[in-house]
Amino acid sequence: MKLYYVTLNNPDEARQIGRALLERKLAVCVNWFPITCAYIWQGEITEEPEVVLIIKTQNGYTLEIEKVIREYISYTNFIGEISPIGVNEGFLNWLNTEVSPRPALEVT
Repeated sequence: MKLYYVTLNNPDEARQIGRALLERKLAVCVNWFPITCAYIWQGEITEEPEVVLIIKTQNGYTLEIEKVIREYISYTNFIGEISPIGVNEGFLNWLNTEVSPRPALEVT
């Protein structure tokens, strides 16, 4: 399983992207919530609101997820892939039922 941590400008972007991922069976569940972001831009510290979208999915969907995100936004944002160390069996069963697992890549 993989989690994707995605920063966006507003809840509408998160809602649209999240629903598109669910409709296309690229995720089993998405969450979004407001945060405050502080960063350095052109030598100055800037603070502004952002929204985090968390995507819960199978391994192997990175390119498809990034493609969907780019359908809704054109600015540079953060998309981070997280590999959970452990996940409860009930959630994994649900994930495996709703989002097709990808076969592991063979190293030759």
